[in-house]
Amino acid sequence: MSVPAEDSGTPSATAQLPVLRLKRGEDRRLRAGHLWVFSNEVDNDATPLTALGVGSMARVLSDRDQFLGYAYVNPHALICARIVSRSPVHPPDRSMLEHRLKVALALRERIYPAPYYRVVFGESDGLPGLVLDRYGDVAVGQIATAGMEALRTEIEAAVASVLDPRALVWKNDGGARELEQLPRQLLTPIGRAPEELAVLEAGLKFSVPLSSAQKTGWFYDQTWNREQWRRLITPGARVLDVCSYAGAWAITALARGAGEALCVDASEAALAVAARNAAANGVAIGTRRGDVFEVLDELVRRGERFDAIVLDPPAFIKRKKDIARGQAAYRKLNQIAMRLLERDALLVSCSCSYHLAPEELLGLIQSAARNTSRFVQVVYSGGQSPDHPLHPAIPETRYLKAFFCRATRE
Repeated sequence: MSVPAEDSGTPSATAQLPVLRLKRGEDRRLRAGHLWVFSNEVDNDATPLTALGVGSMARVLSDRDQFLGYAYVNPHALICARIVSRSPVHPPDRSMLEHRLKVALALRERIYPAPYYRVVFGESDGLPGLVLDRYGDVAVGQIATAGMEALRTEIEAAVASVLDPRALVWKNDGGARELEQLPRQLLTPIGRAPEELAVLEAGLKFSVPLSSAQKTGWFYDQTWNREQWRRLITPGARVLDVCSYAGAWAITALARGAGEALCVDASEAALAVAARNAAANGVAIGTRRGDVFEVLDELVRRGERFDAIVLDPPAFIKRKKDIARGQAAYRKLNQIAMRLLERDALLVSCSCSYHLAPEELLGLIQSAARNTSRFVQVVYSGGQSPDHPLHPAIPETRYLKAFFCRATRE
C-alpha cells in the first residue's frame, strides 16, 4: 500500500512545499538513482510546472503519491527538476549542505596530500548544479542551475564552515547558466579574489590568472592522466602539447626529462601563462599560436617529428546535433598527429565530449592510424581523476576519455 508523502515522516514545514507529481512509470529511473526529472515526465494536469517558481523547492512524488525526494525546479528547462535530498526528514538546508560538503571533502582528503582538487563534482556529490575547486586556501566555484543559485547563501555559509577559505569566488561565466536564464557574473562573497590561482601538482608549481582562466581555473580532471604521462615519457623526448592551455602536460614531460616541448594553443595569453609556468619550474617551452589544425598541418609540411604528442582539445561535441561534425574533427586531429610521430612514439588522445563514447574515440584513433600506415597499441586507458567521481546511475558524469597509444610504423 502506498504511503502519502505527508505521512512519510516529513516535517510539517516541508509538508507545505509544492508537489511535483510524475506520470505513471516515470519514477523508475529516479528509483534507480538518477537525480534528473525531465519536463515530459511530469503529470502537468495534476501538478502544472508553470505553477512552480524558478529555483523553488518541491516534493517529487510518484503517480501513487510515494515520496521520491526534494528537488529544486526550473519549469522553463528540459531538465525541470533535480533531486537534492531523498530523505523525507532532511530537506535541503544549510545543515544538509554542510553534511554533503563534509562527505565530499573526506574523499578528497583521503586521496590527495594537499588541498588542490575538485571538492564538489555536482551530481556525483549529491549537489547537482554545483562544482567547487580548491586552490590551497582559495575556493573557486560555479553554479550552473537556478535551484543552486537559490541556495547560494546557504552554500556560502556551508563552505565557510567546512573549508574556512581565505577567499571564495563564484566564477559563474559558463554557458549552462544561459540555459537556466541566469546572468554571467564573477562574485567574491568571502575574502578578496586573488589575481592568480596557485596550483601544486606532482611537485610542480603552476599559476593561472583568475579573470581569464578557463572554467574554474585548472583542469584537475586530468591530474591522474598526467601522472601516467609522466611515467611514460622517455628521457630526451621531443614533446608536442596540443591545446596546451597553461602548459601542464608539456611542463610535466620536461620535469620528467624530456628534451624539448612545443605548446600549441589558439590563445596568446594562455601560451604566455604556459611559458611563465615553465620558467617557474626551471624549464623552457616553445610556443606556437594559431588554429591547431593549421599549425599541425604546417608542422607536417616542415617535416617535424615528435616522440610524444598529447591532444587535449576542448569538447568538439557539446550537443547531440554536433556528433557527426565533432567525430570528423577528432578523426582529423588524430590523423594529423599520427603524421607527426616518430617511428615508435606515444600519442595521448583525449576527449571531454560526453556524447563521444570511449569506444567511438578509440575507433577514430584506429581509423587515423590506418590512414597513416600506423600500428597502434593502447597501453593505458584513462578517465577523469577521482576528485571527479562517477555516479553509477548518471552516465553523464563520465565524460573524459584519454587513450595512451604506442604508435609504430607498419
